[in-house]
Amino acid sequence: MINDLKLEDAQSAANLVSKFPNAGFQASKLSQAIEIANKMKKEKSTIYFTFTANMVASGLRGLFAELCKRKYVDVIITTAGALEHDFIRSFAPYELGDFQMDDTQLHKKGINRIGNILVPNERYELFEKKILPIFEKLWNEKKTISPSELAFEMGANVKDENSFLYWCSRNQIPVFCPGITDGAIGLQTYFFKQKRKDFGIDVTKDMNQLASITLNAEKTGGIILGGGISKHHAIGVNIMRGGFNYAVYITTAQPWDGSLSGARSTEAVSWGKISEKANHITVDGEATILFPLFIAGLILK
Repeated sequence: MINDLKLEDAQSAANLVSKFPNAGFQASKLSQAIEIANKMKKEKSTIYFTFTANMVASGLRGLFAELCKRKYVDVIITTAGALEHDFIRSFAPYELGDFQMDDTQLHKKGINRIGNILVPNERYELFEKKILPIFEKLWNEKKTISPSELAFEMGANVKDENSFLYWCSRNQIPVFCPGITDGAIGLQTYFFKQKRKDFGIDVTKDMNQLASITLNAEKTGGIILGGGISKHHAIGVNIMRGGFNYAVYITTAQPWDGSLSGARSTEAVSWGKISEKANHITVDGEATILFPLFIAGLILK
């Protein structure tokens, strides 16, 4: 079974992380990332936290929830899959497998593989059972909803304190999901619309709130795990204010193909997505290893 990491698990590595500044290579860069994150918090920056769905399927989910519980972050931008994994795991666990499993046999057994994490089809049947009453409630109230309104309602309907949606709902932290239809949510929306044809999810409905948060912030900081639409939506909206003042990227992607996921924080300066005067860094490595170490160095209240 996949277990969610706890804050105390990460903090137990604090002594090790304190030795990173002079260790060289990515250890030194991670130390710089921690320093930037602590500075953005000290300077009372509005902090944007972005991550991708695969990370929520892993044990990192518990650490994401902890940051939301403590109101360390102010805005979350993520993918539809992240909402789904968080919601599903609030009711039933995922299992640990292997990267080298026979995928044909897994398919015949009705098991889906995310790297070495296994998600049985039954979990998505559970998702359908749990999400449809939420759709019905929102349809009765509004007909057309925003992704953040759906995320809030999903969080309000779980009781698992390891869920980031649980804490975002209770602490009024907006969860923006510009690619909301790219996943099981989109499929279930399609099915629901066969009965409620006037139901809709308007991805543009969140833009005013996100723009308002960004434009009214004295300073902004980004903690960006991985890439894709989550990363780009955060750095893209910050163009309106001259770019992030602080940014930390943690990624396994490489820049050689010109991809957004592999683009270093320096590239964002050319677009005005990160300020020319910003403190920023890109750390190369896999988030399930690096992010707990990163958390170990943060100054948390």
